[in-house]
Amino acid sequence: MSDLVKVRKYVATIEDTLNDGGAAPGRRVAKAVVGGVIANPYAGRHVDDIQPMMKALAPLAVELTERVMKILDVAGPELEAYGKGAIVGLAGELEHAALWHQPSGIGIRHAMGGAKSIVPSTVKVATAGARIDIPLHHVAAAYVRSHFDAIEFCVPDGPKPDEIVFIVAASVGGRPHPRVGGLTPSEIKLGDGQR
Repeated sequence: MSDLVKVRKYVATIEDTLNDGGAAPGRRVAKAVVGGVIANPYAGRHVDDIQPMMKALAPLAVELTERVMKILDVAGPELEAYGKGAIVGLAGELEHAALWHQPSGIGIRHAMGGAKSIVPSTVKVATAGARIDIPLHHVAAAYVRSHFDAIEFCVPDGPKPDEIVFIVAASVGGRPHPRVGGLTPSEIKLGDGQR
C-alpha cells in the first residue's frame, strides 16, 4: 500500500441466514462486510488537492474485497450483490469520504473479476463506534429487487478523529424469501448494469 494509506486494523462481520420465517431458503443466503481503519492524512486541516489519495486507495479496495470473499468462502464471480461506504472521523470532512467512490468501484470489480452494476454507497462523518448501513444491490443489474438489502457495520474504537474507515460489503443468495416481483437474475439481458 501507499504511504498515504496506513491501516491500523481490519474489522469484519458476517451474517449467514439459515431461516427468516417460512421454509428454510433453498440456497445459501449470506452477507459480509469488512472495514479498513486508516489514518486520515488530511485530518485537522483543509487541503485543496486531496486527489493523490484516490489512486492510493485502489489496493485497499482490492484487499477489502478479497477479505469479504474469504469470509464468505466464495470466488469473485459467485458474489451476487455488493456495496461500499466510509465513516470519516470528526477531524476530517465529508469530502474525504468521497475519495472512496472511484477507487473502491474499480478495486471491487477488479478483485471479483468484473461486474456491471454501480456499487451503491453511503458515507458519514461520525465518532468512534458509529454504526452505518451499507447498501447492497445486484452486481450485474441495479434493478434486481431480490438483492436490495443492507448490512450494518461499526468499529467500536474507530474512526478516531484523525481516521477514516473504508468499507466493502457483499452477499450471496440475495434476500431469503424475495417475493416483491421485478427483474430476476435470470432475466438480466442488456448488460449495461441497469437491466
